[in-house]
Amino acid sequence: MAIDQTLARAFETTWPAAEYRDLGGFRIGRGLGGGGRISSALALGPDWQEDAIPAVARIQKDWDQIAQFRVWEDDTRLTEALARHGYGGLRPTELHVVEISRLTDRVPPPLTAFEIWPPLAIQREIWAEGNISAPRQAAMERVTLPRTALLGRLDDHASGAAFVAVDGDVAMIHAVEVAPKMRRRGMAEWLVRQAAIWGAAQGARRLALAMTASNAPAAGLYGKLGFEKAASYRYWEHLPAKA
Repeated sequence: MAIDQTLARAFETTWPAAEYRDLGGFRIGRGLGGGGRISSALALGPDWQEDAIPAVARIQKDWDQIAQFRVWEDDTRLTEALARHGYGGLRPTELHVVEISRLTDRVPPPLTAFEIWPPLAIQREIWAEGNISAPRQAAMERVTLPRTALLGRLDDHASGAAFVAVDGDVAMIHAVEVAPKMRRRGMAEWLVRQAAIWGAAQGARRLALAMTASNAPAAGLYGKLGFEKAASYRYWEHLPAKA
């Protein structure tokens, strides 16, 4: 399943690394501890050079990152090359997308979900509790496109947080997190719908997100809301040599 290039671009620009370096047809992200999504190398097109793979890994090592590539599922040529260099595929992840008009038919109740920028301390605490640490949150600050954070409230308590940004006709929602005591009460759905309402106001026509393929609860929620799989990828990491 080849990815729509507009969607692929939005996926990168709405959650950027601190720095990029291009080498041999690959773009290497410097994530500064912000996770694999922004700390991996990505092929810029079909004309990458296999002999650049070790050099990419050296740059990642110099940046105190693991040797890691993010590879779209249809790029079998690159996965075969990485396997020859001792890499293995891990953590299958999917991009899902829905037409925004399908999510704007229901408006969250007053003060249930709303936009606020910069994020409040309580939003940062909710993210941190869900393993969206400060280095990961830093990606939000680097976005130069239209962006906002979302705050969710239930029973007069801050209950959820999310981040959304728009590139072209795509609004990407990231870091959807609900406080543990407030889960299974519809908070995530209201955050997603509020992201769609905000994205529509910015001119977006589609709302997209990424999730691990094994996240069954998320798949159930997003499937109910009309999201469909648009693409998938794996992280290919350099594996220790066998003794």
